[in-house]
Formats: sequence, structure tokens, C-alpha cells
Amino acid sequence: MPTLSMFLGILVKMNWKDTGQHKLPHFHAFYAEHEASFGLDGEIIAGSFPKKQAAFVKAWALLHEDELLANWKLALDGEEIFRIEPLK
Repeated sequence: MPTLSMFLGILVKMNWKDTGQHKLPHFHAFYAEHEASFGLDGEIIAGSFPKKQAAFVKAWALLHEDELLANWKLALDGEEIFRIEPLK
């Protein structure tokens, strides 16, 4: 699963052609032992994440929603995705 970004101890990744489990565009975030799938709007759609870190992920996603959608389209086409600027 390619890495999109890393910030504040959070790792953000997106699967290639990952439409089986979640039909809508999404990405995965990892923090310590926590893992969750987030919609491109930053809302959790599966899994669990600490409240504070989930707020950081949501803020990042809202800032980069267009880039996330572009990456999702690339991934669906089997093309390489690009990295996205971390939350600062």
C-alpha cells in the first residue's frame, strides 16, 4: 500500500484498486496500534482512531481533498499515486 503522507506520527496510505471493501473513495491512516479507513472528506468509515489524531487526519484531508481525489483516480487506473504535503 503506497504512502501518501506522514505527519505527527500518523502514516497515510492508499491501496491500488481498493474498491472491494469500501466502495467510496478512501484512504487508510495508521497511528500506533490504531488503523482506520477515512473518506476523502476526512470522516472515518471503518476502524478506530484516537479522537485527537482523527481531527488531524480530517484537517489534512480537507486541505488536500482535490489531491486525494486525483490519487484515487490514478489508483483506480492502476497508475502510480503521488505523495501529498504533510500537515504542518
